[in-house]
Amino acid sequence: MLLGGVLALLAAIPKEVWIILAIVAAVGAVLYFIGKSKKDASVPIPKSHETWTAPPWTQAGDGRASASAQEPVSVYSGAQTQSRNRLPPAPAGYGAATWIPPGQSTKVAGFSIPGGMIYVGTTLRNPSGRPDPALIDPSKKVAIRGDYTDRNLMGYWPSYSEISAEARHAYLQWQAGGRNDPMADIGYVFLFLYGLERRIIVDGSGGGVDAKTAEADNPAIAQEVRRLLGIYGNRNGSFKRYANDFLTVVELANFTDKLYSKPIPDFAGSQELPLYLRLALGQCAVDKVPVPAALALAWVRMDPNIYLRTPATRCPEQFEALFQQKYTEMLKGGLALTKNKTKLKFVYRAASSGLHEYGEIKLTFGEIPDVAVLTGPVNKLQEVAEATTTELDSYSRLLGRSPGAAKSLEGLLTLPPTLWGADAKQKLDALLARMPGGGMLTMTLHELASSLGEAQGLDRNLVTSLARALEAVHVGMEPDVLSGAKTPKAEDAIVLFSVAAGETVSRNSATYQAAALTLQLATAVALADGDIGAEELRQLRHQIEGWTHLTPGHQQRLRAHMRHLIDTPPSLTVLKKKLEPLTTPAKEAIAKFMSVIAQADGNVSPVEIKMLEKIYKALGVDPQKVFGDVHAAATAAPDGKRAAPAPGAVLPTPKLASPRFQLDPARVAALQQDTDKVSALLANIFTEETIDAAAPQQSPVTTPESEEEQVETPYGLKGLDGAHTAFLNQLISRPEWSREELLDLASDLDLMLDGALERINEAAFDAHDGPLTEGDDPVTINRDILEKVPV
Repeated sequence: MLLGGVLALLAAIPKEVWIILAIVAAVGAVLYFIGKSKKDASVPIPKSHETWTAPPWTQAGDGRASASAQEPVSVYSGAQTQSRNRLPPAPAGYGAATWIPPGQSTKVAGFSIPGGMIYVGTTLRNPSGRPDPALIDPSKKVAIRGDYTDRNLMGYWPSYSEISAEARHAYLQWQAGGRNDPMADIGYVFLFLYGLERRIIVDGSGGGVDAKTAEADNPAIAQEVRRLLGIYGNRNGSFKRYANDFLTVVELANFTDKLYSKPIPDFAGSQELPLYLRLALGQCAVDKVPVPAALALAWVRMDPNIYLRTPATRCPEQFEALFQQKYTEMLKGGLALTKNKTKLKFVYRAASSGLHEYGEIKLTFGEIPDVAVLTGPVNKLQEVAEATTTELDSYSRLLGRSPGAAKSLEGLLTLPPTLWGADAKQKLDALLARMPGGGMLTMTLHELASSLGEAQGLDRNLVTSLARALEAVHVGMEPDVLSGAKTPKAEDAIVLFSVAAGETVSRNSATYQAAALTLQLATAVALADGDIGAEELRQLRHQIEGWTHLTPGHQQRLRAHMRHLIDTPPSLTVLKKKLEPLTTPAKEAIAKFMSVIAQADGNVSPVEIKMLEKIYKALGVDPQKVFGDVHAAATAAPDGKRAAPAPGAVLPTPKLASPRFQLDPARVAALQQDTDKVSALLANIFTEETIDAAAPQQSPVTTPESEEEQVETPYGLKGLDGAHTAFLNQLISRPEWSREELLDLASDLDLMLDGALERINEAAFDAHDGPLTEGDDPVTINRDILEKVPV
């Protein structure tokens, strides 16, 4: 009865209660076994044991021995028990994260990663407690395959702990390959960059030993970032911006107060002037120091507001050397900067999402101004850059047509001698050594060209380039091809002569042209007998020195011109064309002067008489006057007047002078008066007339090459002038501005702030259907627009 009642009572219990009881019982059982296992684990577990069986006497003498007592049992020693209690060591890489130094290799998941500069471990937390995205955690699963060129494996903010196993394989494979495959998805490059950011910004903060150790890695990290920019910078605009900003932080981690006096580091291209340069320029303004040429060159190279034509990129070495020369010449030793209102400030936008948890990363520099916002210095530098590229235009075009022409004589002569290579300069120095003491040197044109290099041909362009190159090192050349003289042939003689440094000689002046023409006629007469005597040569030189209205440079060129005329006598036919514009009195004056030159050596030969007759005829003067003019010159009185012959007297034939003929000073004075009269007459005539001579050969004026005409508009915003473009470049350098800061910036650029913002936002709407700035104070930058525009 009792049993039946119990069964009935149990049957009355609902099914749900039984289920609950079963669950409670199951939980209890689980807890019991867990507790038991912990208790068992607290007992030392031997590493090894021995099996022992009870001795026979125990079995025989003790009838109480049970069957279980006959089974083998395990016995452990104390020492063995302690060794069994030790856990095996953790695999390599497990535990707190370790920074692998630059140049050190490590192994992860079977991949050998060279070069270091990564974090490896299982623990590296950010302030939120989440693992740092850059941490390579060996405990995470790595797939057996993965392709780092696959664009679908990585998200926008990758983290090693959260990406797929296939992506981890791909990342480790890219690392093991040296981090240099340009086809890798940019997400893997960013993931690596995250670790470099943490090393500089987190590990390098503070002043402890660990921070000092981290700072020691700065040079290697900067070099690695530059290397990555060289591979991936032009493939992804976002990476280029983040990497350039990070490079700025690395280089300015420990800046000094005189960056402008230090070597300028290399910079990758960006949409704004690098902070390093802006800081160095601001220090120049504060210290009132002219901007050094090397710093000015870096400014020109990196400022997006300065436009450089093709020669700056096609021949960079020549551009840089010539720019620094032009900079010093045009700006009188350097550019002086004024201290403006806009203060220099830099807000770093970290690429790693893990660093966003540390708050704003900001660099300030006290009272140092941001002079890059000023347009005045930029305009001056633009002028220097334009002058430099203009002088390199010919060389640039030559390289564009024939890249191998850089080492040819033609390529050499299109450059100023100051830009010649060491070998060419050595050859030029050897040539100049043959003209000591301001002397002259006569050689053939071929010999001159061969002394400097190899040339395919000696056409007019090459010869004029050669003459210009020599003139740049204070050496003149006759014939004067730069003033339109006929181009000599390779075998023709040329004369080189020294020109005083700093003296500019215009060969187109009327006084010089008159003297040159007189000298040409005089030389033609003196050489009429086939040779020029010592006294004739002396007289010609004396006449040159007596032309006191000429500069020393003109006189030196005339002496070289006479030397060339002796080797290459002038043609009367050519001279006749030059004389045609002269009036009759001018021609008669020149004719009489020729007779004076003819008898300068005391002897007028029949051959010279005939040459004088030809000159008179060429001048349009009656040839019958030759004999009378010669006689008049021979009998000149000391006062310069001619003695009149007796009526009906027969003029004596001029005879040879004594071998010891000496110039009469009074006679020389008379000849000098005649020379001055003729030169003055010709000078007056040439003042009114134009010499029929070809203009110096010049490089053709061409429009900029098509590649030079393409000027990039910042971020596709069109229609902005120079001031608004400069304002835009500064605006996008920070994610946020206070209105007071922007007022200072606009003031430095002579802009109204609200009008400038409105104009830029209108351009942004036209290009990207959205404004670039938002808010009034502070003013924030719409980064979405910048991210989608390639740099």
